[in-house]
Amino acid sequence: MPIYEYFCLDCRKRVNVFFRTMSAASNTQAHCPQCASVRLHRLVSRVAVMKSEESRLENMADPSMMSGLENEDPRALASFMRQMSNEMGEPIDPEMNEMIGRLEAGESPEAIEQSMPGLADGAAMGGGMDGLGSSFGALDD
Repeated sequence: MPIYEYFCLDCRKRVNVFFRTMSAASNTQAHCPQCASVRLHRLVSRVAVMKSEESRLENMADPSMMSGLENEDPRALASFMRQMSNEMGEPIDPEMNEMIGRLEAGESPEAIEQSMPGLADGAAMGGGMDGLGSSFGALDD
């Protein structure tokens, strides 16, 4: 069941048009669901790629994701955390986003941990880590 994206030249909106079959998509003229116009320009749709759990884990094991962590660079830690979030498909909550922003600015993990006591018990990280200051040490293990 294809869904195509179009730009309507009359109402100037981006619209989705659903067809029940591939043959209907090929043989039927699309109509704008907003204004019923047939003056539509077909757009290239974004593609979503589904990854298996195994594929995501393989991507996270890529050594290039961890570059800079051996130097205890806060910016590298922030980059690593954003990449992990993207690979897992998990949104970053506001408190975590603030912490990552501070790391990107070059602030030390220890200073952030002292000013954000909720991180010490893993509250902002979903309970998965024992505070930021120990993050670099955990990577050495």
